[in-house]
Amino acid sequence: MIKEGKRAPDFTLPDQDAKPVSLKDFAGKKVILFFYPKANTGG
Repeated sequence: MIKEGKRAPDFTLPDQDAKPVSLKDFAGKKVILFFYPKANTGG
């Protein structure tokens, strides 16, 4: 489990154009990671 204020592990996900983006691409910059439950669920 990742805790608030701790470093996130590097990961790569597709952007809106299906191009891969890695967390390491933002090294040295402030980044906010926002996680939300799947749309239209009770979570």
